[in-house]
Amino acid sequence: MGLSGLVCAFLLAACCSRRAAGVPGEVEQPAPELVEVEVGSTALLKCGPSHSRGNVSHVDWFSVHKEKPTLIFRVRQGQGQSEPGEYQHRLSLQDRGTTLALTHVTPHDERVFLCQGKRPRSQEHRVQLRVYKAPEEPSIQVNALGISVNSEEPEEVATCVGRNGYPIPQVIWYKNGQPLKEEKNRVHIQSSQIVESSGLYTLQSVLKAQLVKEDKDAQFYCELSYRLPSGNHMKESREVTVPVFYPAEKVWLEVEPVGPLKEGDRVEIRCLADGNPPPHFSISKQNHSTREMEEETTDDNGVLVLEPARKEHSGLYECQGLDLETMASLLSDQQELLVNYVSAVRVSPAAPESQEGSSLTLTCEADSNQALQFQWLREKTGEVLEKGPVLQLHNLKRESGGGYRCVASAPSVPGLSRTQLVNVAIFGSPWMTIRERKMWVKENGVLNLSCEASGHPQPAISWNVAGTASEQEQDPQTVLSTLTVPVTPELLETGAACVASNSLGKNRTIIFLELASNRTTGPSTSTASPHGRANSTSTERKLPEPESRGVAIVAVTVCILVLAVLGAVLYFFYKKGKLPCGRSGKQEITLPPSRKSEFVVEVKSDKLPEEMGLLQGSNGDKRAPGDQGEKYIDLRH
Repeated sequence: MGLSGLVCAFLLAACCSRRAAGVPGEVEQPAPELVEVEVGSTALLKCGPSHSRGNVSHVDWFSVHKEKPTLIFRVRQGQGQSEPGEYQHRLSLQDRGTTLALTHVTPHDERVFLCQGKRPRSQEHRVQLRVYKAPEEPSIQVNALGISVNSEEPEEVATCVGRNGYPIPQVIWYKNGQPLKEEKNRVHIQSSQIVESSGLYTLQSVLKAQLVKEDKDAQFYCELSYRLPSGNHMKESREVTVPVFYPAEKVWLEVEPVGPLKEGDRVEIRCLADGNPPPHFSISKQNHSTREMEEETTDDNGVLVLEPARKEHSGLYECQGLDLETMASLLSDQQELLVNYVSAVRVSPAAPESQEGSSLTLTCEADSNQALQFQWLREKTGEVLEKGPVLQLHNLKRESGGGYRCVASAPSVPGLSRTQLVNVAIFGSPWMTIRERKMWVKENGVLNLSCEASGHPQPAISWNVAGTASEQEQDPQTVLSTLTVPVTPELLETGAACVASNSLGKNRTIIFLELASNRTTGPSTSTASPHGRANSTSTERKLPEPESRGVAIVAVTVCILVLAVLGAVLYFFYKKGKLPCGRSGKQEITLPPSRKSEFVVEVKSDKLPEEMGLLQGSNGDKRAPGDQGEKYIDLRH
């Protein structure tokens, strides 16, 4: 039997069968077996229920589209063969010929497949294939132009798009987590779909709504609901907020920074309103004299910037907002701005001076709109001397001179304070700052000499050598003089002297110089000496070390002891008559009887004359001028 014969037989059986549905008096056909698969997977089509399937040796498979069957596969003696057409390369047999596998399922494959078996007896089985595909993540596009609350019809809020799904997913819109439903003149959802060439659907849904002022922060999103063989699923878009335009009902002022303000701060005054877009703002301040409000100049953003803030900026401010769409004007409540201040600190006396040993009283004053606290500090140490506006200084000394600082602060306003420095002068003749060092110089070089002196009145410094001098005032009582001078033989011989003088006296420092070529030891180390108070001459020179004199004294003492012992021994031999002795050690000593009781020992020494003075006899005799350092000790009974 040919293909046409099979088709005719199928049609005849369908017409005569009592399972034909919808015909009065006929028995309804059983529902097809349902097979669900996802796009791209493999569908297994079974020829009959599992309990009734046998070794079907003669089976034909048909694809039914729009109630028209098309033969797509034959099974003969357990061997299958595809018919030419769209399924030719996607069909294969499984389970000994009772199951037909359809690979790479597409949305176009969603239809009824019919299985007809002839042997051992005629049988028929229908399979309904359902195909599913999850859509991509939904994208959402908000209406960036915004929606006015004065609109009389629903305006577009956002558009939701779900691509490549099958079958068509369902879309649900949400506002602040609550689903939206169609509402006449309030909410309208318009959806459409496009069938792609692949058979998949792209869904587009547009939400339109009438919004109110309270919707300015509302979160909108869409949800796609779809089904897969595993069950029901859904995907959500991101949340979006649509601009909502509404007129302002109130304007007010805002000041930054928040909290107490002080002079020197950067203060910003801005207008705010509850409308969108905000109205056009202007800021006014009350004139202290006329009590009229006068408009202030603001920046491009309508912000009044006070930098630095001053106490004159204190006063009443107000804001006016003009709605450019409705031309309605709104006025804010007046707000008082207070800029706290501390005036310049005044110290009395302004230029204090006093004598050594006397007392001095310093008084500090300042004005402020807040309660003030005062304290006095020593400028060079930072030590707090007094808490209060009055500082008493007793038994003044030269070291008491210098800077004293008064600090006036307002504890109620953090960071609000002013200070004033006053210099106390103590009358006195100049005193020098001494730097003890041996200055090594190069011949014909150029040398910079410095000399620092203090006193009140401030001293003037002069030099005894010609050169280029410059002075620098360290403070009202101290001056530093620097002299640039060439190194000459005369300068090396005399050194340099700086003289500091004022109306109360003079003082000087002498600096000795030595050529570096004469240096026999390592480089000398410069050491700074304490500030001298005495108005005497200060000389920079290297003093002999006290340790060298101590060593010399010890050496001389040891020599004296050795000589005393030696003399006693010689005297002992002399008494025994066993010691022939001459001046040269080779001659006999022959003495007159009157001098036999005398014995003279010659000692040669390389000690310096001043050290050898310790070796003089008890009679106080000194050596002759021509003596070359020989010493005689007269040993008598």
